[in-house]
Amino acid sequence: MKVGDKLPQVTFQTRVRDESVGGPNPFRWEPVTTDDYFKGKRVVLFSLPGAFTPTCSTYQLPGFEKAANEMAGLGVDAIYCLSVNDSFVMNQWAKAQGLDNVKVIPDGSGEFTQKVGMLVRKDNLGFGFRSWRYAAIIDDGVVERVFEEPGRCDNHAEDPYGESSPENVLRYLRETASVMA
Repeated sequence: MKVGDKLPQVTFQTRVRDESVGGPNPFRWEPVTTDDYFKGKRVVLFSLPGAFTPTCSTYQLPGFEKAANEMAGLGVDAIYCLSVNDSFVMNQWAKAQGLDNVKVIPDGSGEFTQKVGMLVRKDNLGFGFRSWRYAAIIDDGVVERVFEEPGRCDNHAEDPYGESSPENVLRYLRETASVMA
């Protein structure tokens, strides 16, 4: 993933609440495309190794949730958290985190993550294939800016975090807003 790249066309398999389904689990499958998420919008997309993992749940996701109002004031239409986890896991993580602003995108098969070049093996942790940690500003489906953690490789011994932090993304958004003012 680099500046100027157009995002790949992928269909994400999501689960959405639908009371017409009835029963104790009123959800249905709903395919959502790359265009559905990104076309005609300026968004922050951030991706991480896994739902419910320590850094992701303690710092990155809550930080973006907290920064959402300021980001909206700086021209961001939506904030998406993507992970190589299925929709069941992503929905439960969003619920557990009490999200109001950040929307989750389940990349269960890793297709999107592979196509943007961020799929890595995390077999050393028993995870299998996962996303490398990054954030990006996407404008109408085109990469405007990327914040990638250093050292991307398979089975990285550590979990670098800093470059893709909400604070770093906010700094960029503030700087570009002041240049345009």
